[in-house]
Amino acid sequence: QSRLVESGGGSLQPGGSLTLSCAASGFTLRGYGIAWFRQAPGKEREWVSSLSANGRNTNYADPVKGRFTISRDNDKSTAYLQMNALKPEDTAVYYCAATWTPAAGWVGTTPEAYDLWGQGTQVIVSS
Repeated sequence: QSRLVESGGGSLQPGGSLTLSCAASGFTLRGYGIAWFRQAPGKEREWVSSLSANGRNTNYADPVKGRFTISRDNDKSTAYLQMNALKPEDTAVYYCAATWTPAAGWVGTTPEAYDLWGQGTQVIVSS
């Protein structure tokens, strides 16, 4: 069964850094576009960042641009989200998502574009 498993969430103070991991289980991430989304309490799920299947194209939501970095290691079938200079408004459950695509450079930014989702990992930024 194909699934994604996130890890790396936690609780930390503003200004700190955290790296989230998203491991593919039952399949390889090669050929898959990847994205991270997040959902804060009482808010809708929002897109954070995307990475193309060929690893050459990235896209970031304005609130995280310059602070977050998305990456992937196809040999490990794992995607990452490096988060720096964290703010209280980054507090949310973070979800990774993936979808196989023949368009190697495609970066999707809507939840409907992805058909595989992880269970989420909680990030709390608070002083």
